[in-house]
Amino acid sequence: MRILVVGAGAIGGYFGGRLIEAGRDVTFLVRPRRAAELASAGLTIKSAAGNLTVPAPPTVLAAALREAFDLVLLSCKAYDLDGAIASFAPAVGARTAILPLLNGMRHLDVLEARFGPEPVLGGQCYIAATVDPNGAIVHLNNDHELSFGERAGGRSARLDAIAAEMAGVLFKPRASEQILQEMWEKWVFLATLAGSTCLMRATIGDIMAAPGGRDFVLGLLDECGAVAQANRHPPRDAFLERSRAALTAERSSLTASMLRDIERGARIEADHIVGDLIRRGQESGAPNVSLLRLAYAHLKAYEARQERA
Repeated sequence: MRILVVGAGAIGGYFGGRLIEAGRDVTFLVRPRRAAELASAGLTIKSAAGNLTVPAPPTVLAAALREAFDLVLLSCKAYDLDGAIASFAPAVGARTAILPLLNGMRHLDVLEARFGPEPVLGGQCYIAATVDPNGAIVHLNNDHELSFGERAGGRSARLDAIAAEMAGVLFKPRASEQILQEMWEKWVFLATLAGSTCLMRATIGDIMAAPGGRDFVLGLLDECGAVAQANRHPPRDAFLERSRAALTAERSSLTASMLRDIERGARIEADHIVGDLIRRGQESGAPNVSLLRLAYAHLKAYEARQERA
């Protein structure tokens, strides 16, 4: 199976590197600067699961992309989605599967509008990783799970083929028969975490120590869950139990990656993670989302300030 990994940043570089480590046929679609870095220094992963250096991994520039691939692994930020689609479009053939690892749901609509419904799988990953100043990928925790599935649910021949291709790698691949439900649940958790920690500019533990902090976070979780329910994907009891425990843990250092982006003055996915959830709530007749709106206003104010800087 020929796999095109779009980008060689923290997410694409990690999972693509692990696939190369296992002997899979992987090519990274990168910009010229990243191509030069990989050609000279290689792809380096620093991880408690095992360090890895791949000298001069296979790369291709968008202008040189001519042939179709079997699988496109898409891990860009939401605000880079349109550019990413334009760059990898020549690699999508009649039998290509597109596996996006973005959070939320809007990217599925965008991909389907460009390529039709058939190629687009559902997918998500659980990992904390970053790229250090030297271009190395640093795996920050013990999680490195990648799940994928048919959006209609169930199994398929191509799902089994992807699962077989990822068997034996040094991350945790998982073929899901209900990937959209899992994506909605992750979105509910992530929007709650991002909305609360970004608005408060604090960790979950710090918010729990503040008067009214617990009620605010749980109220935000209820709002996000109500939007999912109105969109026919009600969060399951086990998910809600785990989420409430994680989001109310005293002395927890948990924050959203969006807060870390704000703290370093970077771009954020406010519209994709929070704004689109509000929109879908409006369209589906979900009840009040006033806390979510408050968090969104804060994120958009940050974006407005960044645009003036």
